[in-house]
Amino acid sequence: MRYLEDLKVGDRFAGSSSRTVTADEIVAFAGNYDPQPFHLDEDAARDSLFGGLAASGWHTAALTMRMIVDGETRLAGGYIGLGVESVSWPRPTRPGDRLRIESEVLELRESGKRPDSGVARIRTVTFNQKDEVVMTMVANLLVPRRPATPAGVEAALPG
Repeated sequence: MRYLEDLKVGDRFAGSSSRTVTADEIVAFAGNYDPQPFHLDEDAARDSLFGGLAASGWHTAALTMRMIVDGETRLAGGYIGLGVESVSWPRPTRPGDRLRIESEVLELRESGKRPDSGVARIRTVTFNQKDEVVMTMVANLLVPRRPATPAGVEAALPG
C-alpha cells in the first residue's frame, strides 16, 4: 500500500488489469444508466455521429475505475475522490475494445483539513488495444500519511 510519502510528482503507474468490452455489456449499462439509441441499438447507432454501437462515456469511466482499483497504484485507505477536475472521451469505446490504463501523479499537497492526509492530483488515461485514448481524467484523491512509528519501536525491530 502506498501512503502520501511513497508518492512523488511524475510517478507513473502502467500496470493494470485490462478489460474487454462486449456489445452486451454496452447495451446493459446503457439500459440501466444512459439509455440513448447509439448505446442501445446497433442500427440506430450506425445512423448517429458514432457510426456504430458505442459505450457510454460513463461506462468507460466505470471500467476505468475498476482498473484503477485492480491496478498497481494501491493507495492506502482506498481511492477516496475529492473531485474530478476534468474528464474527456476523445474517441468512443467500441464492442471488442480491450482497455488498459496509465496513471501519473501530477501534484502532491497538504490537506487543509486533515493533518493525517494529503491530496494527490492524478491523471489517468484509458487506452484501447490500438493505444488510442478513449478517456482522460484528472482527479484529486485523499491519501493518508504513513502512520507515525511509536518512539522506541525502531530499537525493538530486528535488523
